[in-house]
Amino acid sequence: MCEMTDVLEFPTRYECVTCGHEWERAALPDAPAAARVVKDAHGNVLADGDCVILIKDLKLGGSQVLKGGSKSKPIRLVDGDHEIDCKVEGIAVGLKACFVKKA
Repeated sequence: MCEMTDVLEFPTRYECVTCGHEWERAALPDAPAAARVVKDAHGNVLADGDCVILIKDLKLGGSQVLKGGSKSKPIRLVDGDHEIDCKVEGIAVGLKACFVKKA
């Protein structure tokens, strides 16, 4: 495939002005995905290895409760409905970023 930058755009394809090579629009490499930004309850950006503090009590089920103000071990950011994996008070948990602040 041609690597020239002078390209004619058509509805379904591209064409190189220099050599005349044609290719489908879908064949172009996708732009890299933007880096995901995770922010705590106060708007601070979180990164892997940060420590966080719970801003409110969180019920874990049954009678277990993680108390507000508890500090976590270093966190790991993950994809999914819970953005943070960490340990709080020796318990491995998945947390939403809106319930923590950066320590």
